[in-house]
Amino acid sequence: MDKHPLTPAGAAKLEAELKTLKTVDRPDVIAAIQEARAHGDLSENAEYHAAKERQRFIERRIGFIDGLFASCEVIDPARVAGDTIKFSATVKLVDVNTDEEKIYQIVGEAEADMDATPAQISYKSPLARALIGKRQGDAAEFQTPGGTREFEVLEIKYV
Repeated sequence: MDKHPLTPAGAAKLEAELKTLKTVDRPDVIAAIQEARAHGDLSENAEYHAAKERQRFIERRIGFIDGLFASCEVIDPARVAGDTIKFSATVKLVDVNTDEEKIYQIVGEAEADMDATPAQISYKSPLARALIGKRQGDAAEFQTPGGTREFEVLEIKYV
């Protein structure tokens, strides 16, 4: 079985989510189902159907996170630090065409979040695959639906 990498921060975030799902969300949805059942006819009870759908979502998410932890490897950035880009690196780039600077961290699939600061990209994404193995000053080129993009690596950190 392949191990799926996670950063320590990503693992902690998923552990917190799992705890909330099991200790708060699951009991809340069970109570909501019991309350909706008390209203009578279940075939036309929108509250009951909504609560059951929420319960299915919660149970699927719990199963997903439990399965992820069973097959993951938490990788400490300090352990892989160096002068090349690897999993968990935080990378400052400049777009060669626009001179726009961007900062990304390469993380596991389950923790990728473009809205985070810095933006977290999956190690399987086209950009991350183009960056892995590069050094400061190297250029990384990759394909997007809009065409080829090229970035220059300005800085590599492991935090």
